[in-house]
Amino acid sequence: MSGGQAETAAGKTLSNVASLSSVDSLSKVRSQLPQLANAEGRVADWILQHPDKVIHLSMAQIADECAVSDTTVLRFCRSAGFRGFMDLKLSIARDLAKPTQTIHDAITEDDDVATIVRKVFMANMQALTDTLEVMDTRALAQAVDLLAGAKFILIIGVGTSAPIVQDMYNKLFRLGLSCRAQTDSYLQLMEVALVGPGDVVVGISQSGASNDPVLTMEEARRNGASTVVITGNAQSPITKHADVTLLSVSNETRAEVIASRIAQITIIDALYVALSLQNVEQTIRNERRIWDAILPKTI
Repeated sequence: MSGGQAETAAGKTLSNVASLSSVDSLSKVRSQLPQLANAEGRVADWILQHPDKVIHLSMAQIADECAVSDTTVLRFCRSAGFRGFMDLKLSIARDLAKPTQTIHDAITEDDDVATIVRKVFMANMQALTDTLEVMDTRALAQAVDLLAGAKFILIIGVGTSAPIVQDMYNKLFRLGLSCRAQTDSYLQLMEVALVGPGDVVVGISQSGASNDPVLTMEEARRNGASTVVITGNAQSPITKHADVTLLSVSNETRAEVIASRIAQITIIDALYVALSLQNVEQTIRNERRIWDAILPKTI
């Protein structure tokens, strides 16, 4: 296949992706307007007028804009034929996005590899800059104190948050902290049922709306444990069960964000370094013992 034929085929593929998207989400909302209750109708009207804002707001924020409750927004979503708020949000994002934005916001079909690399790096750097700008250093210091004084630390998350959960566990156990990582939705609920005062549960969820982490953090608070949340949405349901919220920021349309994950890992790096400096001698001693143990496995 020639270069021109390949480009044509790629263009057709992207067009097919766009045409295969579900029925236009705003048309679904519009079609339900006549049968919606007054409060739900206000939500529908607002969404039809501000579809671009829906992508970047939480359910609580939209409820505030419409002067209704969170429950009304959720009820509207289901009345309009969506499984829930995130389904509505992602559907609108798909409809408004260019086909290539489902891969990465900044790229275009004509970008060469060098341009793609630069745009991806710049987006990641911007996410770190934006996260630093909104970072609440008092909240981070509070999280450090909670982790340093914890009898036991449970780190939880599901799906694509799992690697970040493991990364945090890898850093904390090196400091000699009693901790465990759990990414199975059932097991994390079982484990959190056994925590109590003096323990800390860390919940990592980019959307902050995934049901399993929210349930786990709610159970942690119910049992008297302290809670720290790392999320990309300050108004998300999981933050309602957080003693400390650490926010990561990225401006991404795609359902599965990339840059925000890097920001979350950097937040964890900051926690690790701050905790390390609370007992430098112990940190150095642990690192030497770890290195001595794994040295025979190196070539």
